Amino acid sequence: MAKHKYIETPERLYELFEEYKKSRKPREIQKATAAGVKSEFHMPPLTMEGFEVYCFKIGYTVEHYFKNTNGAYDEYCPICLHIKREIRNDQIEGGMVGQYNPSITQRLNGLTEKTDVTTNGKDLNEIKINIVGSTGDK
Repeated sequence: MAKHKYIETPERLYELFEEYKKSRKPREIQKATAAGVKSEFHMPPLTMEGFEVYCFKIGYTVEHYFKNTNGAYDEYCPICLHIKREIRNDQIEGGMVGQYNPSITQRLNGLTEKTDVTTNGKDLNEIKINIVGSTGDK
């Protein structure tokens, strides 16, 4: 017999996500300026963890809907994918315009650039150092 789903439909899961987005409150960030301390208010980024915490506080655990173990939540997959992409889009765009820390946004979303400029992809087994300069006495 199939397990009862506490979030009855994919549409309800998305409603919960919309409620999470509306529940976020601006955070006060205090900045030192020449004129003294100035408060700025910033909306926190959308995060999967934030959504999961929001749902838990109102009585739902959503992790299994996203993991879809054994295909038990197949009908939720399109909504789960959309939620993940909306969160990722918010983080990437926020990082690009300076709303969020770009380095953290890049790392969270696997966007860091990985460039090998020294070994051409080969293993490094030894290091040779050439000392350039005068070897004669003056």
